[in-house]
Amino acid sequence: MHLSRQGTGYRVRYAIADVAAFVVPSGALDREAHRRVTTLYFPDLRIPLHPESLSEGAASLLPGQDRPAALWTIDLDADGRTLAVDVRRALVRSRAKLDYAAVQRRIDERTAEEPLALLKEIGEARERLEVERGGISLHVPEQEVVERDHTYELAYRAPRPADGWNAQISLLTGIAAADLMLSAGTGILRTLPAAPDGAVGRLRRTAQALRIDWPHHVSYASLVRSLDPHRPHHAAFLQECTTLLRGAGYTVFRDGALPAITTHSAVAAPYAHCTAPLRRLADRYTAEICLAVAAGRPVPDWVLAALDALPARMTEGSRRAGTVERACVDLVEAALLKDRVGELFDGWVVDVEERRPAVGVVQLESPAVIGRIENPDGDRLPLGERLRVRLTQASWQTRPGAASVRFAPA
Repeated sequence: MHLSRQGTGYRVRYAIADVAAFVVPSGALDREAHRRVTTLYFPDLRIPLHPESLSEGAASLLPGQDRPAALWTIDLDADGRTLAVDVRRALVRSRAKLDYAAVQRRIDERTAEEPLALLKEIGEARERLEVERGGISLHVPEQEVVERDHTYELAYRAPRPADGWNAQISLLTGIAAADLMLSAGTGILRTLPAAPDGAVGRLRRTAQALRIDWPHHVSYASLVRSLDPHRPHHAAFLQECTTLLRGAGYTVFRDGALPAITTHSAVAAPYAHCTAPLRRLADRYTAEICLAVAAGRPVPDWVLAALDALPARMTEGSRRAGTVERACVDLVEAALLKDRVGELFDGWVVDVEERRPAVGVVQLESPAVIGRIENPDGDRLPLGERLRVRLTQASWQTRPGAASVRFAPA
């Protein structure tokens, strides 16, 4: 990424690894990538979409190395609105590999050079535009497995402002990619239908149960942005909000026949995955379509031939990745607690089943465990309330999906 001022506005340059420069269509590497679909992440290793000689070497935009890339150039006005978009193949040389913590610290300390300091300025401008168009970014603390001293433990990771600013650059690029493909009548979008009235009604009942004020004139998006994920009641509501993001998929269109749904309701705009081709299969195809459109060339035949099968492949690959992530967390949870059955813990109830209100989900303060809770008396669980709970089960098995923890009110 390289950010600069352009007149009264900004220029965003975003270089994305050019995977197609290395992968031959229909070759052995391409066939295997179509089988894997995504990179799978485990606490102690990852199973890459592409060989590490590419994903960690020749195709990766490593510092101090000339690398082929799809280079996006997006000009913005002073408010962060898009003025012009270009994407073309280029050789780029990265100057540094940064992490979010260091970026946040340098920006906060005002020691960042302009290309980095502008991340905050542009990111905040794009966040304001997200508010304006009714988009939603859910800042829910994530549960993650952390390796320390050759063992594993769990932690909650709250996103930093820099995470959000960086995400806005990726969203900007994904929106630009979607617009390019829609203008050409051929592409693959990341779509999410608007939430049905019943789902929003359920959220309103949840807000009422959590004593969160939600006036009827206040939109769902505005309410979400007003909440503090560090407050238990708000965290419980935000956890419920993630249910509205389920159902996202990939939508293919071609030959000018646009699909019925072209937008992603959480982005509140047409959107496409295009910034992670080394770990997500669909992004390579998005890049090739956009490169062809920007250059005024036909979309390559090998891209068109693969389009129709991509949505199903991506759905299955995403499901597999989610299963791996959840199974790893479940296993570490159960291993950490296997000798503590019967002990008491402090936490708060973050979810309650609508049809079975005695069953739900509890989030412990420490360790960072999120587990199923059931009230044996059949009484309703107190959604969003602090609760003393007893560990009733910690099944520790390495078979995928077999590890689990269970709690009951103390």
